[in-house]
Amino acid sequence: MARIERLVILGGGTAGWMTATALSKTLGPTVAIDLLESDAIGTVGVGEATIPTIHWFNDLIGLDEAEFVRATKASFKLGIEFVDWARPGHRYFHPFGRYGVDFGHVPFHQCWLKGASDGGTAPLSAFSLATQLAAANRFAKPSSDPGSILSTLGYAYHFDASLYAAHLRGLAEASGVVRHEGQLGLVERDPATGFVTALTTDRGKRLAGDLFIDCSGFRSVLIGDELGAKFEDWSHWLPCDRAVAVPCVRAAETTPFTRSTVRSAGWQWRIPLQHRTGNGYVYSSSFISDDEAVATLLANLDGEALAEPRQLRFKAGFRRETWVKNVVAIGLSSGFLEPLESTSIHLIQSGIAKLIALFPNSDCDPALARQFNDLFGRDMDDIKDFLILHYHATKGHTAPLWEYTRTMTLPDSLIEKEAQYRRSGRLMLSSDALFREASWLAVLNGQGIVAADHSPIADTLDAAANRHQLDQLAAIIARAAPTLPKHDAVIAALIGRAVA
Repeated sequence: MARIERLVILGGGTAGWMTATALSKTLGPTVAIDLLESDAIGTVGVGEATIPTIHWFNDLIGLDEAEFVRATKASFKLGIEFVDWARPGHRYFHPFGRYGVDFGHVPFHQCWLKGASDGGTAPLSAFSLATQLAAANRFAKPSSDPGSILSTLGYAYHFDASLYAAHLRGLAEASGVVRHEGQLGLVERDPATGFVTALTTDRGKRLAGDLFIDCSGFRSVLIGDELGAKFEDWSHWLPCDRAVAVPCVRAAETTPFTRSTVRSAGWQWRIPLQHRTGNGYVYSSSFISDDEAVATLLANLDGEALAEPRQLRFKAGFRRETWVKNVVAIGLSSGFLEPLESTSIHLIQSGIAKLIALFPNSDCDPALARQFNDLFGRDMDDIKDFLILHYHATKGHTAPLWEYTRTMTLPDSLIEKEAQYRRSGRLMLSSDALFREASWLAVLNGQGIVAADHSPIADTLDAAANRHQLDQLAAIIARAAPTLPKHDAVIAALIGRAVA
């Protein structure tokens, strides 16, 4: 069977250069990789927050963390703070890593539920070192020693998306990827198979290939326009369809977390970097005008705006067929879920990981495409449910958007997850779901969805001994947090500069 010899990526930006870097590192010189992008076409990146799965990608491409943090003006991220989501005046934290430690055969959260039913009063947050560090603007990396409380930590990054793409471009080009400047002019296809055979640029350059990766963003030029993959609209569950973004002067201290704050027609993000703070308002145009959204964002910044506000338009949803014939869509061309839980970069690397695992011969066996589409669809469905949970489980918000999301009809899969947790404290998650027990616990409890019972297996625990273990663990975390370094000091030590 003939192997793939030439691969063409349409589009740069974060998706294009992540794909180029990963595939060039994985495939080496056996496959020639061309990337077509145009300086005249802007990218969507407005400052990125990530989740801990990014470490898989960084390890794959052999990224040097210090060089990466220095080049992209990155900061560390221990989780996301949600302000006013459950109800006005309330806030909670979705930490990375784990709650508690394993006491034995009973999952930790069931130990905690059992302890609460026996009179324990410590909140879930008391058992998360990441939550306690974030509250104190401190940071530490996870330990590989399972006996250390540091082993419960997880972390990700905030970084400047344009600097990240440029950093990856340098790595990709050093690995042999060839960038071509220009816009797409013509798509050539084999009349017998329907396969794409070449892209011709507006400058007359012809890029022939055996496999094509569509990283053309929301335009979905190959997978959508050319091959007709249908878009599944999820805006009835996730009605925000626009965003306005603007950077501002950085705060005195760089916080090791993203913040999401409820606004009348959506929510505002805050992403702290070394050199500035990224801000944006994700909103529904059905409930607020663009001008009002801009004014709301500008009135709620840490400091002076550093640029003109930038408007973005989108629609929640995706294409069930993200691999059709010899075209694979990665990034926004495959679909979009708003950045409420910082999943954009993850979905790019999820597509990359699946493509590497299912990398085809030149005939692009349709069975591989079906498997890719099935796995990616499950990713999107799981994340969709998790995002909808945030919008649905709210109280006290009277603005029309929040009245709508609180009372809207939910997907059956989310109804079952919520109902099972309310009844028994059980988390019914698939084995390959992105968001694991700790994440669902954080958001369910943070948004006011409380378990009425615990698993019967937890009744095998001695009540007094279980409560004693819980009290000891909370005390260990409370003592450990103040001993760990400040977030800015960790960044400074990593990249070799003095703390201001």
